[in-house]
Amino acid sequence: MSDSPPHVAQASDHQTLQWLGQTTVEVLLDAAASGGRLTILRGRQFAGDAAPWHVHGREDETMIMLDGEALVWIGESGQEQRLVSGGVAWMPRDVPHAYVIDSDTADVLFVATPGGLEGFFRHAGHDLTTPSPESWSLTPDALAASFSEHGGTILGPPPDPSAG
Repeated sequence: MSDSPPHVAQASDHQTLQWLGQTTVEVLLDAAASGGRLTILRGRQFAGDAAPWHVHGREDETMIMLDGEALVWIGESGQEQRLVSGGVAWMPRDVPHAYVIDSDTADVLFVATPGGLEGFFRHAGHDLTTPSPESWSLTPDALAASFSEHGGTILGPPPDPSAG
């Protein structure tokens, strides 16, 4: 028997957060709703939006490209790979990775197991149901501090795709 009750949420129930660049992150399922088992996030992103080189210490992450394209780098060697609509990237915990959106727009699902990654996005992002504080911005230092508090490490900026 499950230790968490079933959960159903409609689109209007999802929390949407302002994030890096023009990105918004929608919390579809959080650890509280899944009994800590997983987190599902949806990123609506634009050309050039990127995640820095980083590593998760607590969760495995899966990136599912619903629509659009991204360049992804996974692992110590960081070989550049293209992820296109319908593609999936698996990034186990403790494996460095980064990505940059390489299409005009992208619609991406992120699944993290176990749950809890939404805490990082909630802590560093801004909930769009409330007015944005004048001083709010997601600086590299704020991003790194929040990610560290949630078990991750920022290793540096995303690779430069033009560097080959």
